[in-house]
Amino acid sequence: MIPASPGGGWDRTGRLTMQAMQKEKLISSVQFTNRGGGGGVVGLTDFVRNAKGDDSALMFTGVIMLSSVITSKSPVTIDQTTPLALLTLEYLGIAVPANSPFKTIADLANALKQDPSGLTVGGSAVGSVEHLALALLARARDVPLAKLNFVTFSGNEYVPALVSGKLKAVISGASELQPLVQAGRIRMLATTADSKLPGIDAPTLKESGFDVVIGNWRGVTGAPGMSAKARSEWVSKLDTLSKSASWKDALAAQGLQDAYMSGPAFDRFLATEKTRWQTTLGDLGVLN
Repeated sequence: MIPASPGGGWDRTGRLTMQAMQKEKLISSVQFTNRGGGGGVVGLTDFVRNAKGDDSALMFTGVIMLSSVITSKSPVTIDQTTPLALLTLEYLGIAVPANSPFKTIADLANALKQDPSGLTVGGSAVGSVEHLALALLARARDVPLAKLNFVTFSGNEYVPALVSGKLKAVISGASELQPLVQAGRIRMLATTADSKLPGIDAPTLKESGFDVVIGNWRGVTGAPGMSAKARSEWVSKLDTLSKSASWKDALAAQGLQDAYMSGPAFDRFLATEKTRWQTTLGDLGVLN
């Protein structure tokens, strides 16, 4: 189950992961089902209802689904599936127009502190990972989150808005922003990675004095009621995949960071992420 429409990043992650498992002869065949809608909640609901007890059924999940479950107050949650492994992570970049007066991320944060509602920052959606990244940066400067001026754009619509100055800053995938940086149209002030990203000439928020690390992660879970034996076997297969050349090739094809962890470590990661998102989305006022 890929709870997104064909062709997007979520879909590519799922397909390339399973194709890599086939190349490594960890599985013999695979059938994909795409169920887009509701930030992943439509596919999650279908999976929970129809795959219960199926030891061969997997679903690709991610931070978008976690946020959507919380904001929509969905009665069906990721907790009802069987966590297997965290797979990938795409770190974000925070960028400004090339002629922006903000030369560093500290300049931007200080402006956010002085006039939060006057500083327009673009991202993909309310409650998205970009929205949360802005909230965490604002919190580091004690900025009231309800006053943030976060503007949503679909696709690359933010590019003309940013270049024209309608947006003062934008938060998006660092790899997505990099071509615009190289073309001289924007400047990247910082990334949300835990260490400097290869090929990107921008410091991390951590290096700049902000204790913020966040990324758009994706992982894989098993069906509700998956047997302990099947869960152990799938984790073993995924562990093997994570060390393979096929997995490195799949990551390179998507420009993603390897974030692999499995078993109990992934359980703890999900619990921590759920708490962080529940708290911050509440503070942002999007859960009312």
